[in-house]
Amino acid sequence: MFISDNWKDYRLLDASDGERLEKWGKVTLIRPDPQIIWNGMKESREWNRFDGHYIRSKSGGGAWDNKGMPEEWTIRYNDLTFMIRPMGFKHTGIFPEQACNWDYCRKLIRESERKVSVINLFAYTGAATVACAKEGASVCHVDASKGIVACAKENARLSGLAEAPIRYIVDDCFKFVEREIKRGKKYDGIIMDPPSYGRGPGGETWKLEESIHSFIKLTANILSDDPLFFIINSYTTGLSPKTVEYMLASVLKGKYGGRAESGELGLPVESSGLPLPCGAVVRWNFKA
Repeated sequence: MFISDNWKDYRLLDASDGERLEKWGKVTLIRPDPQIIWNGMKESREWNRFDGHYIRSKSGGGAWDNKGMPEEWTIRYNDLTFMIRPMGFKHTGIFPEQACNWDYCRKLIRESERKVSVINLFAYTGAATVACAKEGASVCHVDASKGIVACAKENARLSGLAEAPIRYIVDDCFKFVEREIKRGKKYDGIIMDPPSYGRGPGGETWKLEESIHSFIKLTANILSDDPLFFIINSYTTGLSPKTVEYMLASVLKGKYGGRAESGELGLPVESSGLPLPCGAVVRWNFKA
């Protein structure tokens, strides 16, 4: 398991009864988590001192029970600053378990000692974009939501990267990659965090399990001749890290060499001392 345990402004205080108790800076939140299937193990006294509690509705969706939660505030991770905005579907704008991936990318970019270009697909609010740009990489940030891309620009500004070479694209990732192939564009690093379900530009639906291998093969066409990394994050429970690793190997190993490491992403739970599984990642290191 890859554990993101270098946080100072984020703490996972406790986890029980389908919920996680978290500290985001000075703000305490309770949010649902499908991985937390154990009950009756609430050890922290903070459960009754929350600022915001996301409560699911039986009819779908949910709403925040606001006890003093700000509309937005900032937290820091080392030299990066992110805006936190509680959203309508329990999200806050940042996935803290991804911090170990930000560190991984930064290390490879720093050690390469050359100008590195990265594409971040399904890039959300741009934490990985900001991390790579902070290390001097040029980044192409692609997401289909105009509002989310605006949040990514704000995170870059907060981290002192308003003038960094970041190209923001509001587009369907599949169609954009196809156009980049036609343009002959190449990247040294690829990051993707595809959703479990999605809709194509024509309204067609797709499932990650059915589409991921073809998208890996498509995206491999924009790798440079001397690439650094290819990272795939997944929150799809039916898609194991080893399955994605096998697909990456089938596309990349013969042409580029390198090796993969795969596993769950985790966050340390303070009350128990155990890591909470929070998704999966496969990292292909072309220099290994």
